Amino acid sequence: MKNISKNIRHLRHLRELTQEQFADEIHITRSRVSSYEEGRSEPPIETLIVISNYFKLPIDILVKNDLTYSKETSFIEIGNQRILFPITVDSEDDNLIEIIPTEASAGYLLGYNDPEYIEQLQRIKLPFLPVGKHRAFPIKGDSMHPMKDGSFVVASFVESIDDVRDGVSYILVTKNDGITYKRVYNKIEENNTLLLVPDNKNYETYNVPISEVVELWEFTCSINTQEYDERDLKISSIATMLTQLGVELRSLAKLE
Repeated sequence: MKNISKNIRHLRHLRELTQEQFADEIHITRSRVSSYEEGRSEPPIETLIVISNYFKLPIDILVKNDLTYSKETSFIEIGNQRILFPITVDSEDDNLIEIIPTEASAGYLLGYNDPEYIEQLQRIKLPFLPVGKHRAFPIKGDSMHPMKDGSFVVASFVESIDDVRDGVSYILVTKNDGITYKRVYNKIEENNTLLLVPDNKNYETYNVPISEVVELWEFTCSINTQEYDERDLKISSIATMLTQLGVELRSLAKLE
C-alpha cells in the first residue's frame, strides 16, 4: 500500500486540517496519524474503513491511486461516496480539455481514473465551451455520419447515467468495447441497458448493459481532421432533410 501514506497526508491538507485535528475527527491519536503519513506503519482495515468513510472515497481508491495530483474538485459525488475524477486546470483555474490520442485510446480504459495518466495527456482550451468537464475523444470508423475516421468529439462528462437524453449522441467508455460514439436511448427501466444507435444505417443498433458503462460523455462539438467533400455534404444534407420530413409527417399525423 505504497500510496496510502501520501494519500492520507494529501487529503488531510485538502481539508486544511492539522494532524491533531484530523486525529480528533477520526478518533485516533495524533501519533498514529503521523505514523501512517510517514509510512512507518499502515492503518489496519478498521481504520481504513473509518478514513474511507470520512473522505467519502472507496478504499480501493485510497490504496491503489496516487491522489497527490488531485484537487478537491477532482472528485465527484456518486450516491454517498466520491469517485476520483482527474481533471486538469490552468493557472487561472479554468478547465482544460484533455485530448485522448488515437494511438492511446485503447489504454484509456486502464488509465481513465489515474491522475498520472491524465497528467501526461495533451491539453487544449476552447473558450466557447459551456461549463463542465470536457475531454476530446478520437473517432474510429464511419458509423456516425458525417463524422470521418480520425476526427475528435469533444464531450462533457455526465455524472449520472440516469441523465441520458434519448436521441442525443454520447461517448461511452465500456468495459468490453472501450471508447464508443453512438446516439443513445435510455432503456434502463425496460431492461437495464442503453440502446446504441449509429447514424450510418449500414451498422446495427445494439444494447449495452449499464453495468458495462464506465464513463458517459455528452457530445458538445467535433473537431474534424479532414475536409468534407461535396458528396459528404450532399449525404448529410439529404439525411437532415429526410429527418425533418419525418418530423413534419408525424406532426401532420397527430392532427388527423
